[in-house]
Amino acid sequence: MRRVGLTVVLLPAALAAAAQGVDAARQQQLIRMVRQDCGACHGMRLTGGLGPALTRDALADGPLDAMAATVVHGRPGTPMPPWRALLSDADVRWIVEQLARGFPDEPPRAAR
Repeated sequence: MRRVGLTVVLLPAALAAAAQGVDAARQQQLIRMVRQDCGACHGMRLTGGLGPALTRDALADGPLDAMAATVVHGRPGTPMPPWRALLSDADVRWIVEQLARGFPDEPPRAAR
């Protein structure tokens, strides 16, 4: 328990410092990941499904640090998994900031 408490205390500062480290190519990967992977439970438009809506309106009163902690640690006892093994601190911060603003649509795929 003590380790989780320390992580929650240190996480906000680490995430805030890291948010600038997400380049345009990684942003596109994260948009796709959120739309596809998160969308599997939260709805393809992030308007809710098995998991709650992740729209700007639904998240309006939620602190970014709490959202980041949910992404990193998941929610035990629910289908929400921890994503810490797949996402950097910068990735997590970028995602929660985008969710708070209204998550961008996935760009159209180029014709092959």
